[in-house]
Formats: sequence, structure tokens, C-alpha cells
Amino acid sequence: MNKQISKDRILGGMYGQALGDAWGMPAYFDQDQTWAAFGWIDRFYPAPDDHEVHAGLPAARITDDSEQAFSLAQAYLQHGGVTLAATVEAIIAWYDRTGGDQSKYVGPSTRRGVLALKKGVDPHEAGHMGDTNGAAMRVSTVGLLYAGDPMGAIEAAYTSCIPTHNTNVAVSGASAIAAAVAVATRPDASLDAIIAAGLLGAELGRKKGTPWHSPSVARRIEQAVRIARQGTDARVRLRALFDEVGTSLSIVETVGSAFGVLVMADGDPQQAAVYAANLSGDADTIGAIACAMAGAYKGIAAFEPSIIEALDADLVMASYHVRDLADGIYGLASGR
Repeated sequence: MNKQISKDRILGGMYGQALGDAWGMPAYFDQDQTWAAFGWIDRFYPAPDDHEVHAGLPAARITDDSEQAFSLAQAYLQHGGVTLAATVEAIIAWYDRTGGDQSKYVGPSTRRGVLALKKGVDPHEAGHMGDTNGAAMRVSTVGLLYAGDPMGAIEAAYTSCIPTHNTNVAVSGASAIAAAVAVATRPDASLDAIIAAGLLGAELGRKKGTPWHSPSVARRIEQAVRIARQGTDARVRLRALFDEVGTSLSIVETVGSAFGVLVMADGDPQQAAVYAANLSGDADTIGAIACAMAGAYKGIAAFEPSIIEALDADLVMASYHVRDLADGIYGLASGR
């Protein structure tokens, strides 16, 4: 058994995923609209009634970002590891369980991939045009399963991308996050080491999948980290991330901004959730990714009890039995 793997950090990564997702859920796509409506999102809020996607969701509700991540975790534990069959099974099951045909939550690449899979298309072909951020938003559990092993996480991240996001830009973004999470679980982890792992994953991941017309994930991570380290007012840096790095469904923007938020927060998961929400755009996805990295880095002890209680009280979160998933991931990762 690998005694370097910490259950505390694995659980922190799982709850970080949920924290950033739920905290960012009510943010508007436009930064000025978010700031005008909330002033500053400093706690869990319900989604505004006029929210394009999340209207009607209560405070502390997780969304598709965490649901897909946890669904993958369930399937990987059942199959004994990260396999293509488990990935297909998890994504289709999640899609059907949440009424994917009518759901506003389903991203364009995931929907296209699932519909192709349901028509019997080979999984290697179903995701050949998937270039958006769904591959990165759900991949933290892959990084946790390969705790301490970034190279293994990068290889497994590709498998998790194939059915819906089999383009080199999507694989690059997912590999960056998986590698970063894997390194974040190490007892000697540092922010610089996590960033370096992300850059390595981005570069190696870009060599896999269908070649796609896209900027470099690695260069966008570097740009976001430079902005985050400028030392100016938080709102000024968030404005720069929004305007220069981006917060759309583009995986290049999402992954870049997630690293920027992580660095701004100095690796603290709760502060990363605040920054991601106030960044706006696809804030729940950026938050889920940034806080999964931060949670794996700082561990579950970094979360205030009230945060854990609020997340545990959410009916959707409760249905995934996250603590049991974390125990299973710890067992698999420790025995590797």
C-alpha cells in the first residue's frame, strides 16, 4: 500500500469539486451582471430567477460538473479502474438519469457524443469533434485515482475523454487538470509543482486525440498565472482573467482561468470558490476545477464545517455518497 496517499486530500479533492461547482452556480455569464446583482458572491446563493441555465436551483446545489465527476468515480470503482467501457457507461447513465434530452445543463460536446454513442457509433469516433470544457470539469476523480502519479493520470485522462471529447485540445485540458490534481495530493506538493504538472499534462495531452484548431492550453495557463500573480486588487485581476484569458465553454479558457483562480487563492479551496464565482462566465465549471485542485492540495481539513454541512444537505450531492466514493478511490489509489 502506498502510504504517501492521504485520504484527507482525496476527500478534499472530492468536496472541492462540489464546493466550487455549487458556489459558482448562481453567477451570471457576464461579470458586470454578477457584480451588479450580488456585489460579491461570498456564500452559497440560490440561482437568480432569470439565470439562463440554473434558474430554480437552491443554494449549495451541485450541477453537471460534479454529477459527471462523481458518476465517473462510481463507474471506475465498479470496474476497478479507468476504462473506456466504464467511461461510456457512466456518461450515458448520468445523461439518462438527469433527463439529458431536455436538460439545459448538458454541454454541446457531451450531448453530441452521447447521442452518437446511443446510435451505436464507436466510442473512439463519437467524441471526435468534442472541444469544449466537459472533459476537464469531470476529470478530477481521475487525478485522485492516480494520486501522486501524474503520468498515470495523464494517460487515464485520455481514456476519460474519448467518448465525448476526443480532440487534442480537450485531451490537453483534461490532462492538465488530472496531472495537477495527482500532484496536489502529494505531501510535499507546492503551487509551483501543481502548475508545472498542469503544464506537462497540457503538452503531453495535446499529442492525443483528433487535431483541432485551438490555442495552446499550456500557454493560456501561463498567461492566467501571470495575471494572478500581479499583486493588484482582486477585482482587477478577475477582470483581467475575464477579458484576457476568458471564461466561456472553451476548454482553453476554462482551464487557464481555473489555474489563475487557484493561484489567486494561494491554493485555498474556499477562497478559490469565491474568486471563481465572482469571475463569472462558466463560473461553476471554473470553480469545480480550481477547487478540486485546491481541495486535493489542502485536504478536507481546510473546509469550514458549515461548508461541508451545506454541501451534505444538498439532495443531489447526498445521492452520490461522496465519502464512500472517496474511501473507494483511496483504496484503489493506495493499492496501485
